[in-house]
Amino acid sequence: MRNPNSTTAASARGFGLWFAIALTLSCGASVDKADDAKAAKDAIRQQIAKYTAALDAADIDLASQVWRTSSDVTSIHPAGHAHGWEEMKGFYKFFGSAFSERKLTVRDVSIHVNGETAWAEFYWHFTAKQSKDGAAVQTDGRETQIYEKAGSRWQLVHVHYSSPAMAP
Repeated sequence: MRNPNSTTAASARGFGLWFAIALTLSCGASVDKADDAKAAKDAIRQQIAKYTAALDAADIDLASQVWRTSSDVTSIHPAGHAHGWEEMKGFYKFFGSAFSERKLTVRDVSIHVNGETAWAEFYWHFTAKQSKDGAAVQTDGRETQIYEKAGSRWQLVHVHYSSPAMAP
């Protein structure tokens, strides 16, 4: 005759084994998800570095490695609202012709990843020399950037500039 307690014990061991496997898999998935988020944040930080280098050099080719080069990208900036890659190229051409020297510095970068989309927030300081007379220019602001992942590459699809926060 079979001991009814042995069946219960065997079932409990079986459940425990399945629970341990499920827990291990879910922990592994959590680690993978955390690793993926870290990799995404690192990739976006690299894109921000390219973004600043492209502006510093007024380099459209370098900018095209950051931006999605399609008609659906946008930028809201102090001079207006740019729609599409063709208008974004004009933005880099303007900086190249208006300023003989340019330096964009970002600080306090915060990146948030949500699946295949991400956004970055930071403060920036821009120094330059005007091409026409060599006059120094300095501006400060805040920026939000929206990224989408296409294949293995994070592409910038929207930028919004704001002036510095004003004290009340």
